[in-house]
Amino acid sequence: MSADRLRVCLLLEGTYPFITGGVSSWVHEIITGLPDIDFVLYTISPSKNQTVRYSLPPNVVGHKDVVITEPHRPSKTKRDVGGFVESALKMHYQTGTGGASDLSGLFSSMVPGWNPLREAILSNRAWSYIVQQYSLHNPMYPFADYFWAWRSSHEMMFTIISEKAPEADLYHAVSTGYAGLAASAAKMRTKKPFMLTEHGLYHKEREMEIRKASYLRGYQRDIWNNTYAGMSRIAYKSADLIISLFEFNRRKQIELGATKEKTIVVPNGIDVERFSSIVRKKRPGFSVGLIGRVVPIKDIRTFIAMCRVVADTLPDARFYCIGPEDEDPTYYEECRAMVEMLKLSEVFTFTGRQDVRDYYAFLDVILLTSVREAQPLVILEGYLSGVPTVATRVGNIPEMIGDDDRFLAFPKDVAKLASSVIYIHDHPDVMAGINEANRRKVIDSYNRASLIDTYRRMYNDVAGKDQVPGTTDDVEELESAEEAN
Repeated sequence: MSADRLRVCLLLEGTYPFITGGVSSWVHEIITGLPDIDFVLYTISPSKNQTVRYSLPPNVVGHKDVVITEPHRPSKTKRDVGGFVESALKMHYQTGTGGASDLSGLFSSMVPGWNPLREAILSNRAWSYIVQQYSLHNPMYPFADYFWAWRSSHEMMFTIISEKAPEADLYHAVSTGYAGLAASAAKMRTKKPFMLTEHGLYHKEREMEIRKASYLRGYQRDIWNNTYAGMSRIAYKSADLIISLFEFNRRKQIELGATKEKTIVVPNGIDVERFSSIVRKKRPGFSVGLIGRVVPIKDIRTFIAMCRVVADTLPDARFYCIGPEDEDPTYYEECRAMVEMLKLSEVFTFTGRQDVRDYYAFLDVILLTSVREAQPLVILEGYLSGVPTVATRVGNIPEMIGDDDRFLAFPKDVAKLASSVIYIHDHPDVMAGINEANRRKVIDSYNRASLIDTYRRMYNDVAGKDQVPGTTDDVEELESAEEAN
């Protein structure tokens, strides 16, 4: 590791470089925007041999991929299983009372490369604890249901804890969850600092998925919810600096245990020059587009239903779903079938993965029908390109849209989304002024160049390095962003 170059380990779960989307694009922009810093990727994946979707920049100097579902590898060296069990039980009792875990004992009893979970379960102390928890929380359901949910949740956590993190000057997790847990372990073992950036709230997103999972029942749901909330508390306690994209999420982090003084708001930014240079070439009719992955969290089905309502009022409307279709093939096929069922096939196009600038050039309105978002870049890109957005009231979207009820709807409100699209169609003169105001707002407040420089300063400050020549402002000055957000 070069002594004169800062090395940052990015800890990433289920995203870059294997999955495209907003968070992955953000990570890629941070790396490419900081060629003076070396990055090593520590990715956490559900399966082996995933396809890398990005061309990794030359300052990515290493990549370790951990498959979280891989079978446990028994240790050939005899370890202190009893000491590990006592440390693990202490952690459980702390989190069970709503506190943040003291993991020092757990990590000191668990040498990297050794996953003791299966041996530990066979101990009398651990087995008694599992049976006790089942009796308290899940007596109405079979013990086997409780046990396998408990074991699955713990096995993945200890798979992560047992891994050795790559060598780095600073560990930067881009979520809590397993990435935050890995960063916490790395900090405790290496004594190097840990930065956390949350685009959304990981434990809340997982909670929503758990509610929809038909294969989980009874206290199984509580086990998984408690696991994810517990990992968030661990990350919040361990991190030296905690970054959110907007003030609402910062307050939620503090509610779950983050120390207020550690938290800061740093909004997303985009390449102003790249998107403001798009030349508009309007197509005949009225073009409506949703830009995003075809996955349930984007609620493409609501978009399709809205298209049917709009088409009944605006016969010249054409609809585009612009984004990757391969992340959830089953959901994609359901969406295609819905388009056919609603007789939209002649006016609705699934484009697949595209250069979105080609669509910003002619779209009349962008839709975001998501049930959960953080601070979606597509709104900012559209504004710079001269395209307004209609979206759901989730995450930071209301603030980005100026809390203007003309362009906002609650999730799954098909009628309100459709009426907002029709309003834009019917009021071109009003929209011209709004579009120009939105463009100025992005230029003034969401310039990616400022974001990149902000992260350079934060990396050097948290890692205890000298500031890079040409940059100013200490990281504390970023607290002014809280007032603006």
